[in-house]
Amino acid sequence: MEIYTAEQQDTGKRLDVYLSEMLYDQSRSAVQRLIEKNMATVNDLPVNKNYKLKDGDRVSVSIPQPEAIDIQPENIPLDILYEDRELIVVNKPQGMVVHPAPGHYSGTLVNALMYHCGGELSGINGELRPGIVHRIDKDTSGVLVAAKSENAHKRLAEQLAAHSMKRLYNAIVFNGFKEDEGTVDKMLARSKQDRKKIAVVPSGGRNAVTHYRVLQRMGRFTLLELRLETGRTHQIRVHMSYIGHPLLGDEVYGSAKQPYNTAGQALHARVLGFVHPVSGEYMEFETKLPDYFENLILRLGGNTDNV
Repeated sequence: MEIYTAEQQDTGKRLDVYLSEMLYDQSRSAVQRLIEKNMATVNDLPVNKNYKLKDGDRVSVSIPQPEAIDIQPENIPLDILYEDRELIVVNKPQGMVVHPAPGHYSGTLVNALMYHCGGELSGINGELRPGIVHRIDKDTSGVLVAAKSENAHKRLAEQLAAHSMKRLYNAIVFNGFKEDEGTVDKMLARSKQDRKKIAVVPSGGRNAVTHYRVLQRMGRFTLLELRLETGRTHQIRVHMSYIGHPLLGDEVYGSAKQPYNTAGQALHARVLGFVHPVSGEYMEFETKLPDYFENLILRLGGNTDNV
């Protein structure tokens, strides 16, 4: 189940239009079918497709699985940072897909979680994404939380929708900065040229805010710390590319020809903080930069002493 909170800019927008903007991989007609089947609700109540949203409306949507696929548990080692009866926090390596999808039905984080947790994973997001509350790209490493109970899943998803989770990333980007810190506040939407990509748009998109801080200047590259105020798909990659600083290794939003063998964009989800869905305690998890990232910094003439 995906949960979103309508913002002031969404006031008066039709539900089907809103959801087609939020669900990048779903067409408007597919969204309308979900609404007709009561698989999309507003404030936990069924509505019709032309319902006009109000500021603060809570929109929930369940995406049916495209086909019946037998996802198998796999004994894949996990770097577990924390675990209890409600949730599990892991450090995902670069190159691991988070959940099964066409072309990736094995070797994913979900396959590993199914083996480790047995049947103790939330089923809210369906059989392809058990326990998965939020995602990071295949080639992004770092901290993720997965839910075991449906109550935990719902409450964690609400924190994501309210943008109250703390998320800090490190990235290596092209080009130098004159300033030491800044903010990119630009709307994002599905690209009209390529539906698989996200683009900055002047209007009609989703509000997206990324704060950045320079950690090290390394010639034609810069090491950044980034804080997400919102968590849109590909937000960091698109925002940094938009301001002239594409991520090193990002062949989608940067150059198709990349220097160095990065195996994907140099992006690491270093810190994740949230309120425990049952105890109410604030919890924060931080991981050190993975070896591939530290090696890149050293090759670029930087240092890893204070990162």
